[in-house]
Amino acid sequence: MRRAIYPGSFDPVTNGHLDVIERARKLFDEVIVAVAHNDQKQALFSLEDRLGFLRETLAGQANVQIAQFQGLLVDFAVAQKATAVIRGLRAVSDFEFEFQMALMNRKLEGSVEAIFLMPKEEYTYLSSRIVKEIARLGGETTKFVPSIVVRALQKKFAR
Repeated sequence: MRRAIYPGSFDPVTNGHLDVIERARKLFDEVIVAVAHNDQKQALFSLEDRLGFLRETLAGQANVQIAQFQGLLVDFAVAQKATAVIRGLRAVSDFEFEFQMALMNRKLEGSVEAIFLMPKEEYTYLSSRIVKEIARLGGETTKFVPSIVVRALQKKFAR
C-alpha cells in the first residue's frame, strides 16, 4: 500500500488544502492528513476543532485518514508506514522553505520522499493566515473555506 502524510497546522483548513488532499488521493492508496500539535504556535482554533473541521469536511473520503502528531514529522511518517510527505506549493516563496525542510527530512529519514503538489490556480493566493485576517476584519470567507469553518470563524470574530 502506498501511503502518504499531508501534514500541517490547518488553522483553519482552506479550500486550497482540500484541493491538495484531492490531488494526493489520486496518487496514493491512502492519505493521512496529519494535524500538527505545536506548543510554540498560537493557533486560533484548538487542535480538537481543527481535527473536527477536517473530519467533517472529509467525511466519506474512502482513502483519507485524519490524525494528529507532534515531534518530528519523519518519525510520524515511519510509524505510519508512509513512504511520502505531501507538501503544497502555492508560489515560489513557498519553495525555499519547503525545499530546506525536504532536504533535512531526507537526512533524518531517507526512506520518506517529499512530494510537492500545486493547488489549482484559483487557490495559489490562499492561506490560513489570510483567511483569518479577512474574517477578523469582517470579510466574507465562503469562497475560501468549508462551510463549517465559515461558521466557526464568524463565531470567533462575532462583533
